This record gives sequence, structure tokens and C-alpha cells, in this order.
Amino acid sequence: MSSARETANEGATIERVMNSFQNPDEKNSDGKVNPTQDNSLRPQDFTSFPGQTRVVENLKVYVSAARGRKQAMDHVILHGPPGLGKTTLAKIIANELHVPFVQTSAPAIEKTGDLAGILAGLEPHSVLFIDEIHRLNIAIEEVLYSAMEDFCVDLTIGQGPSARTAKMNLSPFTLIGATTRLAKLSAPLISRFGIQEHMDFYETDALTLILSRSADILGIELLPEGAEELAKRSRGTPRIANRLLKRIRDYADFDGIKIVDLKLIHRVLERLNIDELGLDHMDRAILEMIQERYNGGPVGIEALAATIGEDKATLEDIYEPFLVHQNLVMRGPRGREVTALAVNHLKKTKSEP
Repeated sequence: MSSARETANEGATIERVMNSFQNPDEKNSDGKVNPTQDNSLRPQDFTSFPGQTRVVENLKVYVSAARGRKQAMDHVILHGPPGLGKTTLAKIIANELHVPFVQTSAPAIEKTGDLAGILAGLEPHSVLFIDEIHRLNIAIEEVLYSAMEDFCVDLTIGQGPSARTAKMNLSPFTLIGATTRLAKLSAPLISRFGIQEHMDFYETDALTLILSRSADILGIELLPEGAEELAKRSRGTPRIANRLLKRIRDYADFDGIKIVDLKLIHRVLERLNIDELGLDHMDRAILEMIQERYNGGPVGIEALAATIGEDKATLEDIYEPFLVHQNLVMRGPRGREVTALAVNHLKKTKSEP
């Protein structure tokens, strides 16, 4: 009799864990998870996603193959600087697969029970997107290992000598992880992603297409030369391009300007302190600090962050990738150095009125 009662209690405990991830803001009245409401500027399919040609073409093949086999697509890791469209691509994959999309972020998963609840609620072949996946703690990672490979998780029920393990089977699903710092992921976790794609900064042509599309959606009459100029100053990043476009719209509305031309773009970007390379005040401060305080470098990232008064991770994730991509900063074993191109650019910006 007691054995039957213990079994029933175990079942109730597992059910509570499976239902532990409850967020009223993300669920309908019927209990199903709602995907986060899309920003109107986000593309919804591969055909409306300019740029990242190699990544998109690869993903098209994987999506088509999984759809043809009627199986869950292999797990995907998307890595690269912020603002390049990792979240958008994850949503597009789910749309193209015609499966549910569930989104969360690593900092929101505090306990193994949180992850178990999310996994238990997934419908077959769903896409689970975890942003900032490099921030998962090791205990959560270990739960993911069996979930990704065998579609099951082992749950510990109870505490102390009476604790026992119960296996919870899961529906097949596709995990898509996004990270700006791939090196922060453990080797065992990385190895479980069958599809690994690096996203790089966008070319001007792709950003021009993105800006033209966004302008149409926002009801802005953006001249082609204006779109190209704005693309050149957007740091190769769609998120920044769209942010600048919205600020230019603000100025246009404020001044009653109907057509966004080069004159308006130059004026607004000057007000925003963004130069012809797309560098802002902090970018130039980094270059000037290395050049003037440290005689061009090399200087360690910790010393540079302390001198500027900025967080080390912010420098590494937000500012440094673009400066390196533009050949303005070199990274070496002894630290960061400015290039001749950076020195010339600083001289030019200082000489301008």
C-alpha cells in the first residue's frame, strides 16, 4: 500500500515539475505558449532576409530535408556579434518548418526544474530558442545533454537518502541557441549542436536592401542614395541600421520633412555623433585611449576597460568586434593595438570642424 502511495506521490511530483514553468504573460487561457510578438520590421521567411547568404542557403537545405523526412531538425547554434539577426533566423526556421516556436533566454532559466518545465511543454518538432545560451550554468547544461541527444531528462525527486531519479520522456524538438561568445560554451554542449553557423557583419548592399524594406514598412520615403549612406554608417548591423532609421524618422517628422535625403541623414548622424565609418563617441574614445594613453598599444582589455570606465564584457561584445572587422584594432597575445588606418581616421576627425 505504501509503495503505491509513494509511486503516486512521485507521479504528482513529476507533473508539478513538468508544469513548473508558468508565465502568465507568455501563455494563452488554454495554457499554450505564445511566441513573443514580432517586431514589424523582422522578416518572416528566408526570401525576405537579405544578407548572410551562406548561412541562409545552408539553413534552407537543412529545413527542407527535415520537413521532407517529417522529423525534428538537428539542433542549431548561431553565433556572432549582437544585432545580426540570430533571433530573427530562429523564428524564420520555425516558420519554414511550420512548427511552434518557444523563446527564452539563459538568464531566465535559473533551476533545472525551469528547463524541465519548458521541455515538457514542447509539442512534437517544436523549435526551442535559447538566447545568450553561453550564460547557462553547468547544472542546466547537463540536463540539456540527454534532452538534446535522447529526448529525455532525468529528474531527482525528493532529498537526502529517500531521493530517487525518474526519467521523463520528451517530444522530439529542435534547440536553437544564440550566442555572442561561442568560446564560453563548454565543449560537450557545443558538440551536441549538429548545425553550427557563424554570422558576420553585413555588406553595404544587404543593409541597403534592409533599410529600403524597413522604410517601406515604416512609411518613410527614403531616397536610394540615402539608404546607401545610412547603410555605410550602420556598423554592418541591421539592428543599428533600423535604429538609426527610426531616429531619422523622428527628425523628419519634427521638421515636417517628407523625403529623407542625404542632407537630412548627414545632419542627423552628426547630431548623433556618428562619423563616416559608423563610429560613435565610445568607438573613438577606445581608439584615442589606445593611441594616446598607451602609445598605440598593445594594451590588455582589462586595463583598457578600467581606463575608459566601461565594462570589459561590453568592450569585447559590443565595440571590439566591429573595430577589429574594420581593421582599426588588432588583437594579439599582448593585447590590443591601433592600426595605421585608425591613426589616420583619428587625425581626420580631429581636423574636421
